[in-house]
Amino acid sequence: MQIIHHGAVNGVTGSCHQLDVNHHSKHISSYLIDCGLFQGAETAGQSSAEQLQITFDINNIKALIITHCHIDHVGRIPYLLAAGFNQPIYATTATAALLPLVIEDALKVGVTRDTTLIQACINRLNKLLVAVDYGQWIALPINHEISSPSRSTSTTAVTNTLENPPRYTKAKLKFKPAGHILGSAYVEIDLSGPKASSTSNAKTSAKTSHRVVFSGDLGASYAPLLASPKSPYRADTLVIESTYGDKNHQGRKDRSKQLKNIIEKAVKDNGVVLIPAFSIGRTQELLYEFEHIIYRNKNNSTWQDIDIIVDSPMAANFTQKYRQFKMLWDNEAKRKLAQGRHPLDFNQLTTIDSHQDHLAVINYLDSVNKPTIIIAASGMCTGGRISNYLARFLSKPTTDVLFVGYQAKGTTGRDIQTYGPQGGYVYINELKIDIKATIHTISGYSAHADQHNLINFVKRMHHKPSHIRIVHGDEEAKQALAQEYRKLIPTADIVIGKE
Repeated sequence: MQIIHHGAVNGVTGSCHQLDVNHHSKHISSYLIDCGLFQGAETAGQSSAEQLQITFDINNIKALIITHCHIDHVGRIPYLLAAGFNQPIYATTATAALLPLVIEDALKVGVTRDTTLIQACINRLNKLLVAVDYGQWIALPINHEISSPSRSTSTTAVTNTLENPPRYTKAKLKFKPAGHILGSAYVEIDLSGPKASSTSNAKTSAKTSHRVVFSGDLGASYAPLLASPKSPYRADTLVIESTYGDKNHQGRKDRSKQLKNIIEKAVKDNGVVLIPAFSIGRTQELLYEFEHIIYRNKNNSTWQDIDIIVDSPMAANFTQKYRQFKMLWDNEAKRKLAQGRHPLDFNQLTTIDSHQDHLAVINYLDSVNKPTIIIAASGMCTGGRISNYLARFLSKPTTDVLFVGYQAKGTTGRDIQTYGPQGGYVYINELKIDIKATIHTISGYSAHADQHNLINFVKRMHHKPSHIRIVHGDEEAKQALAQEYRKLIPTADIVIGKE
């Protein structure tokens, strides 16, 4: 087998990995793990068409396997379908419910508003989608048949075919909870088959097997709503993300306290607090945390009077899906439900739907002095409704911007994070905006595992990998994580993934 990367090796976006099985034979079968969009600096020097097109051969790809439905893992799926892909698309049950919503929104924002074209793509996607429950092994399609010789076939040809069978004749897939967002999973692919024989009449019951694990994006421990991922029992080859491979997050209590303190200080001047957040995962975690703070501060007027606005129809839809799949929540969240609390739906929460209402809210907040928290996408400020808020409020000293997730190089979010504290500027909607707002960052709310989590993911495996390939991270993060893995498993082959 071999692994080829079509993204997320020179940075953290565009996740797309190809597993080739029996690649030295005519029986090659390939599986694609994710097919994501490139963002930020990783699109430099490329036109939009070049960023999106499928440049690799899809003829031998037998299935697409989705780890979760963040856009940097699924955004190129419409282009894969347009290239002629017509094989099963496997995803967890929750991801299968979310994915059509994500793809529909991505098409509306980045491709077309033609409802006929959009619906045709969604119909095609739904036809190929296969929902799989966590922990369930399912067989993957694989080329392994060895043709019986016909009378016209030469003896030499038959002997060669029988003496060199494909090494793997079976492949199966299992999803395990990754704790990153609703429905997220890491992927176990088990390859097995008879050992290759050196003679055509040799009889053996010996088997050969190899288990490949693709981490997708792993969640941080003790994050709100979703349980932390548990390590697989075994991995022979591991392909693992490294977003925070060189950093550790602060603890849950510390980050919750920091969030509370930042908000209380930020709203003293009656300004707005802007929080860029992905519609799936981060938004729901923030709502969960805000409900907890409000519940614990019933006698605190600041928290009882503050308005919290989620300005994103997509986030509202995904929040509804989180409520629908509450059986996947962790025990803490389920206990709150049992107490009659509603962590994702509370009195001070308002959701904005239409674009007209979105613009009206911006104008209203610009004309009054009222403390308000705005949560809006995109999480890296590369577009979406958060851009309009930033364009209006970033130059006001009463504004606070709070980053709670990773900002990739080349994104507007990274620029604000870098230059904002220096009194710098950014370009938003082609306008130069001076940054007079106060900029805050709480890394602890990242939905990604930190270095400690990533090390423990491997340390807690009973059968540790002999080969680890590190992807989905900036170069410093990948190198730091590789160094830690070499300490942990000195005999393993630890490499940085390359295209």
